[in-house]
Amino acid sequence: MQRVLSYVRRCVDDYHMIENGDRVAVGVSGGKDSVTLALALHALSRFYPKKFTVVPITLNMGFPETDYSPLVSYFKEQGMELIVKDTNIAEILFDIRKESNPCSLCAKLRRGALHDAALEADCRKVALGHHNDDALETFILCLFYEGRLHSFSPVTYLDRKNIHLIRPMLYMQEADVVGFINRSGAPVVHNPCPANGYTKRQYAKELLADLSRENRGLKERIFTAMTNGLENYRKDEEI
Repeated sequence: MQRVLSYVRRCVDDYHMIENGDRVAVGVSGGKDSVTLALALHALSRFYPKKFTVVPITLNMGFPETDYSPLVSYFKEQGMELIVKDTNIAEILFDIRKESNPCSLCAKLRRGALHDAALEADCRKVALGHHNDDALETFILCLFYEGRLHSFSPVTYLDRKNIHLIRPMLYMQEADVVGFINRSGAPVVHNPCPANGYTKRQYAKELLADLSRENRGLKERIFTAMTNGLENYRKDEEI
């Protein structure tokens, strides 16, 4: 946990992500990234000089084979109450609309449901489990398919909802997350979506992995270029 906390705290400090009295909703899909983030922020809240509360929230997409009870029990053991909000997103995507490429609409529906659940829990900040590899993959996707230099921001303000999105794991690589989950013994919920693993993001992930094997330190150099060159990665913008 100490290694994870060092990454998370440095990112929180660099981008002024948390203020005294914040209630921070953590979007917990059940995957390794979001579970790691919830546990890390909960651990950080115990000693961070700015006092804040962690509120983990899971959206039940409506796939019948998904069971969140092991995660609910584990979070309770760690001192957190996992809020599980039922939705009909799976039904909308696959039964009603019969989407062949559901990812974009799914992301939009999940964002809206998570933001509403956060507001219901009196949270004005929402933490997302995007790590360093996610940011690099997004950069590649925007470059290849949109023709622009962009990635998601460490901190994003949504004025329509009056919510700040924060991404405290941007300094962590996926390998760090995998190592932590393997050591922690925390349960992980399998993603039952039939589109999982068959996306352009998966292509970007595999491309970066291939290029990194041939060019040591490539990911670090791309991330440095991003933080130096992208306006939305400036560290001097307090929220």
